[in-house]
Amino acid sequence: MDEFTTPERTALAETVREFTQRHITAELPQWEAEGRIPVKLHRLAGEAGLAGLSYPEAVGGSGGDLVDTTIMIEEMLGAGASGGLIAGLFTQGIATPHVIDEAQRRRDRGETQAADYLEDNYIRPVMAGDMIASLGVTEPDGGSDVSGLRTRAQSDPEDPDTLIVNGAKTFITSAIRADYVTTAVRTGGPGAAGVSLLVIPTAAPGFTVARELDKMGWRCSDTAELAFVDVRVPRLNLLGAEQGFASLARHFAVERLTLAVTGYATAQRCLDLTIEYARNRETFGKPLISRQVIRHDLVEMHRQIDVARTYTRDVVLAHARGEEVMTRALIAKQTAVDTCSYVVDRAVQIHGGAGYMKDSEVERHYRDSRILGIGGGANEVMTDLASKLLGY
Repeated sequence: MDEFTTPERTALAETVREFTQRHITAELPQWEAEGRIPVKLHRLAGEAGLAGLSYPEAVGGSGGDLVDTTIMIEEMLGAGASGGLIAGLFTQGIATPHVIDEAQRRRDRGETQAADYLEDNYIRPVMAGDMIASLGVTEPDGGSDVSGLRTRAQSDPEDPDTLIVNGAKTFITSAIRADYVTTAVRTGGPGAAGVSLLVIPTAAPGFTVARELDKMGWRCSDTAELAFVDVRVPRLNLLGAEQGFASLARHFAVERLTLAVTGYATAQRCLDLTIEYARNRETFGKPLISRQVIRHDLVEMHRQIDVARTYTRDVVLAHARGEEVMTRALIAKQTAVDTCSYVVDRAVQIHGGAGYMKDSEVERHYRDSRILGIGGGANEVMTDLASKLLGY
């Protein structure tokens, strides 16, 4: 037994697998076609304790950590879910931690009412699955250049307790269904030092979904371009003035690790499906798996998955212990992305024509996997950042 197979986490794995088989697997093709996940699934995830799985019980979460999230992602994908489903159902993983941090800072300063305001309106409802949270950072002409963002929040000259937001965001996950968007805005001068995070309710006048975006993969995860025109937001929704870039950087490690888990778990699912197909598919009177070239492909797929999983899990455990893992998270993500790219390609190839069909699960994973080297930091940006952190 290790930290991933304790009795509690074994029970968690069983719960997640049952949840996926009962509420997701059969409906997923329809959600892929519709381009979104039903709101009711968030409530079901809340009732099952999954929406708040790795968040403190003090704010309505289940009290777990990144190890628990890792198990959840592995089991969901293993039971037939998709990376897009996980991204859309658990967008709070990149949106809500910033709100939780600010609520805690306010408590530490003795600002109890201000902390309660964030918890009651923007944290507990998400943990329960009653609200959907999204993160808005990328801008139409900004890409990975967070420090250069131009969406601005300025004080209302007639009401110092209100901020007025103008700008735009793009490639925002769950933006169409979200109840609020934790938004990176400029409240100060140029560069990273002038960036803050602001919770913007999507019902606020002047907030609009400017364009729904159609994607290659992750099709059940709605994605959109957003516009802010004189959107008025309470100053209480500001998550620390000019602390936004630091907060984003602090939580990037978790986002990259969850993407790494998604990568190797997607690859494992494709390997499982491919082994089953190769055992059942006959070519020239023999099972496909009897062909040496196929068996060698399967071994290489297994090898790369095992390396990515072992390394990523080790970094996840280090994070759970409170260690600094920024550089290792970059390497884990890159390793898992490369693994996933290789494995999904071989899975489609071994499935042949069947793998190229839209009703094939490996075809969906093939398309979904392409985002992993772009989202959470493009491969090129991650490699360059790693070189700086390593002192090269």
